[in-house]
Amino acid sequence: MTKLSVNVNKIATLRNARGGNVPDVVKMAVDCEMFGADGITVHPRPDERHIRYQDVLDLKEVITKEFNIEGYPNERYIELVKRVRPDQATLVPDPPDALTSNAGWDTMKNKAFLKDIIAELKAEGIRTSIFIETDLAMIEAAAETGTDRIELYTEPYAANYGVDREKAVKPFVNAAVRAREVGLGINAGHDLNLENLHFLIEKIPFIDEVSIGHALIADALYYGIQNTIQMYKRKLIPDR
Repeated sequence: MTKLSVNVNKIATLRNARGGNVPDVVKMAVDCEMFGADGITVHPRPDERHIRYQDVLDLKEVITKEFNIEGYPNERYIELVKRVRPDQATLVPDPPDALTSNAGWDTMKNKAFLKDIIAELKAEGIRTSIFIETDLAMIEAAAETGTDRIELYTEPYAANYGVDREKAVKPFVNAAVRAREVGLGINAGHDLNLENLHFLIEKIPFIDEVSIGHALIADALYYGIQNTIQMYKRKLIPDR
């Protein structure tokens, strides 16, 4: 079954808006695991506008399931990841001032760079994933970097789901099939929500993991975090 990793960045955004430690990011992550999340995702950015680097260190001490650290692989990120040794490092091509991740890697242009970084992380026993779009050539080049997985950037799917969901999902199905053929595990994330998640899983039931933050935390304002996590978990069960 596809695993659910809860991205707690938005919890940190809310905390940072007032200072202090309310809501408590570390406690929220522990609670998310207790309520059924299969893992926790964070994306520390250089300006620390949501998750702080200290949060990552604190979370490492309490996470009992999978810990996934996203980020652009600059020197500070690599140093942090090697210190924390999470279960997974997800490499994204964001510039430092990006509002959110909005594009995948050009794995052909950046193949040598990614190959070196991935080798360094895998030497530390850290599983790697590359944030990527559905271009099959990019996926094939990703396999040549030595990465363990790719994370499909699903914003285009989410944006077009309401227009024609079959058309919207087709390139993602093709990409996932090709990724599996070349030996890559498959994650997915960005703009997945209670409306569009189940259809994606129906079409690609072999997705290893989805990482969801913004929509899940927004839904929790209405449904409560425990109930919301269970609602998302149910969306990950393909119809039989």
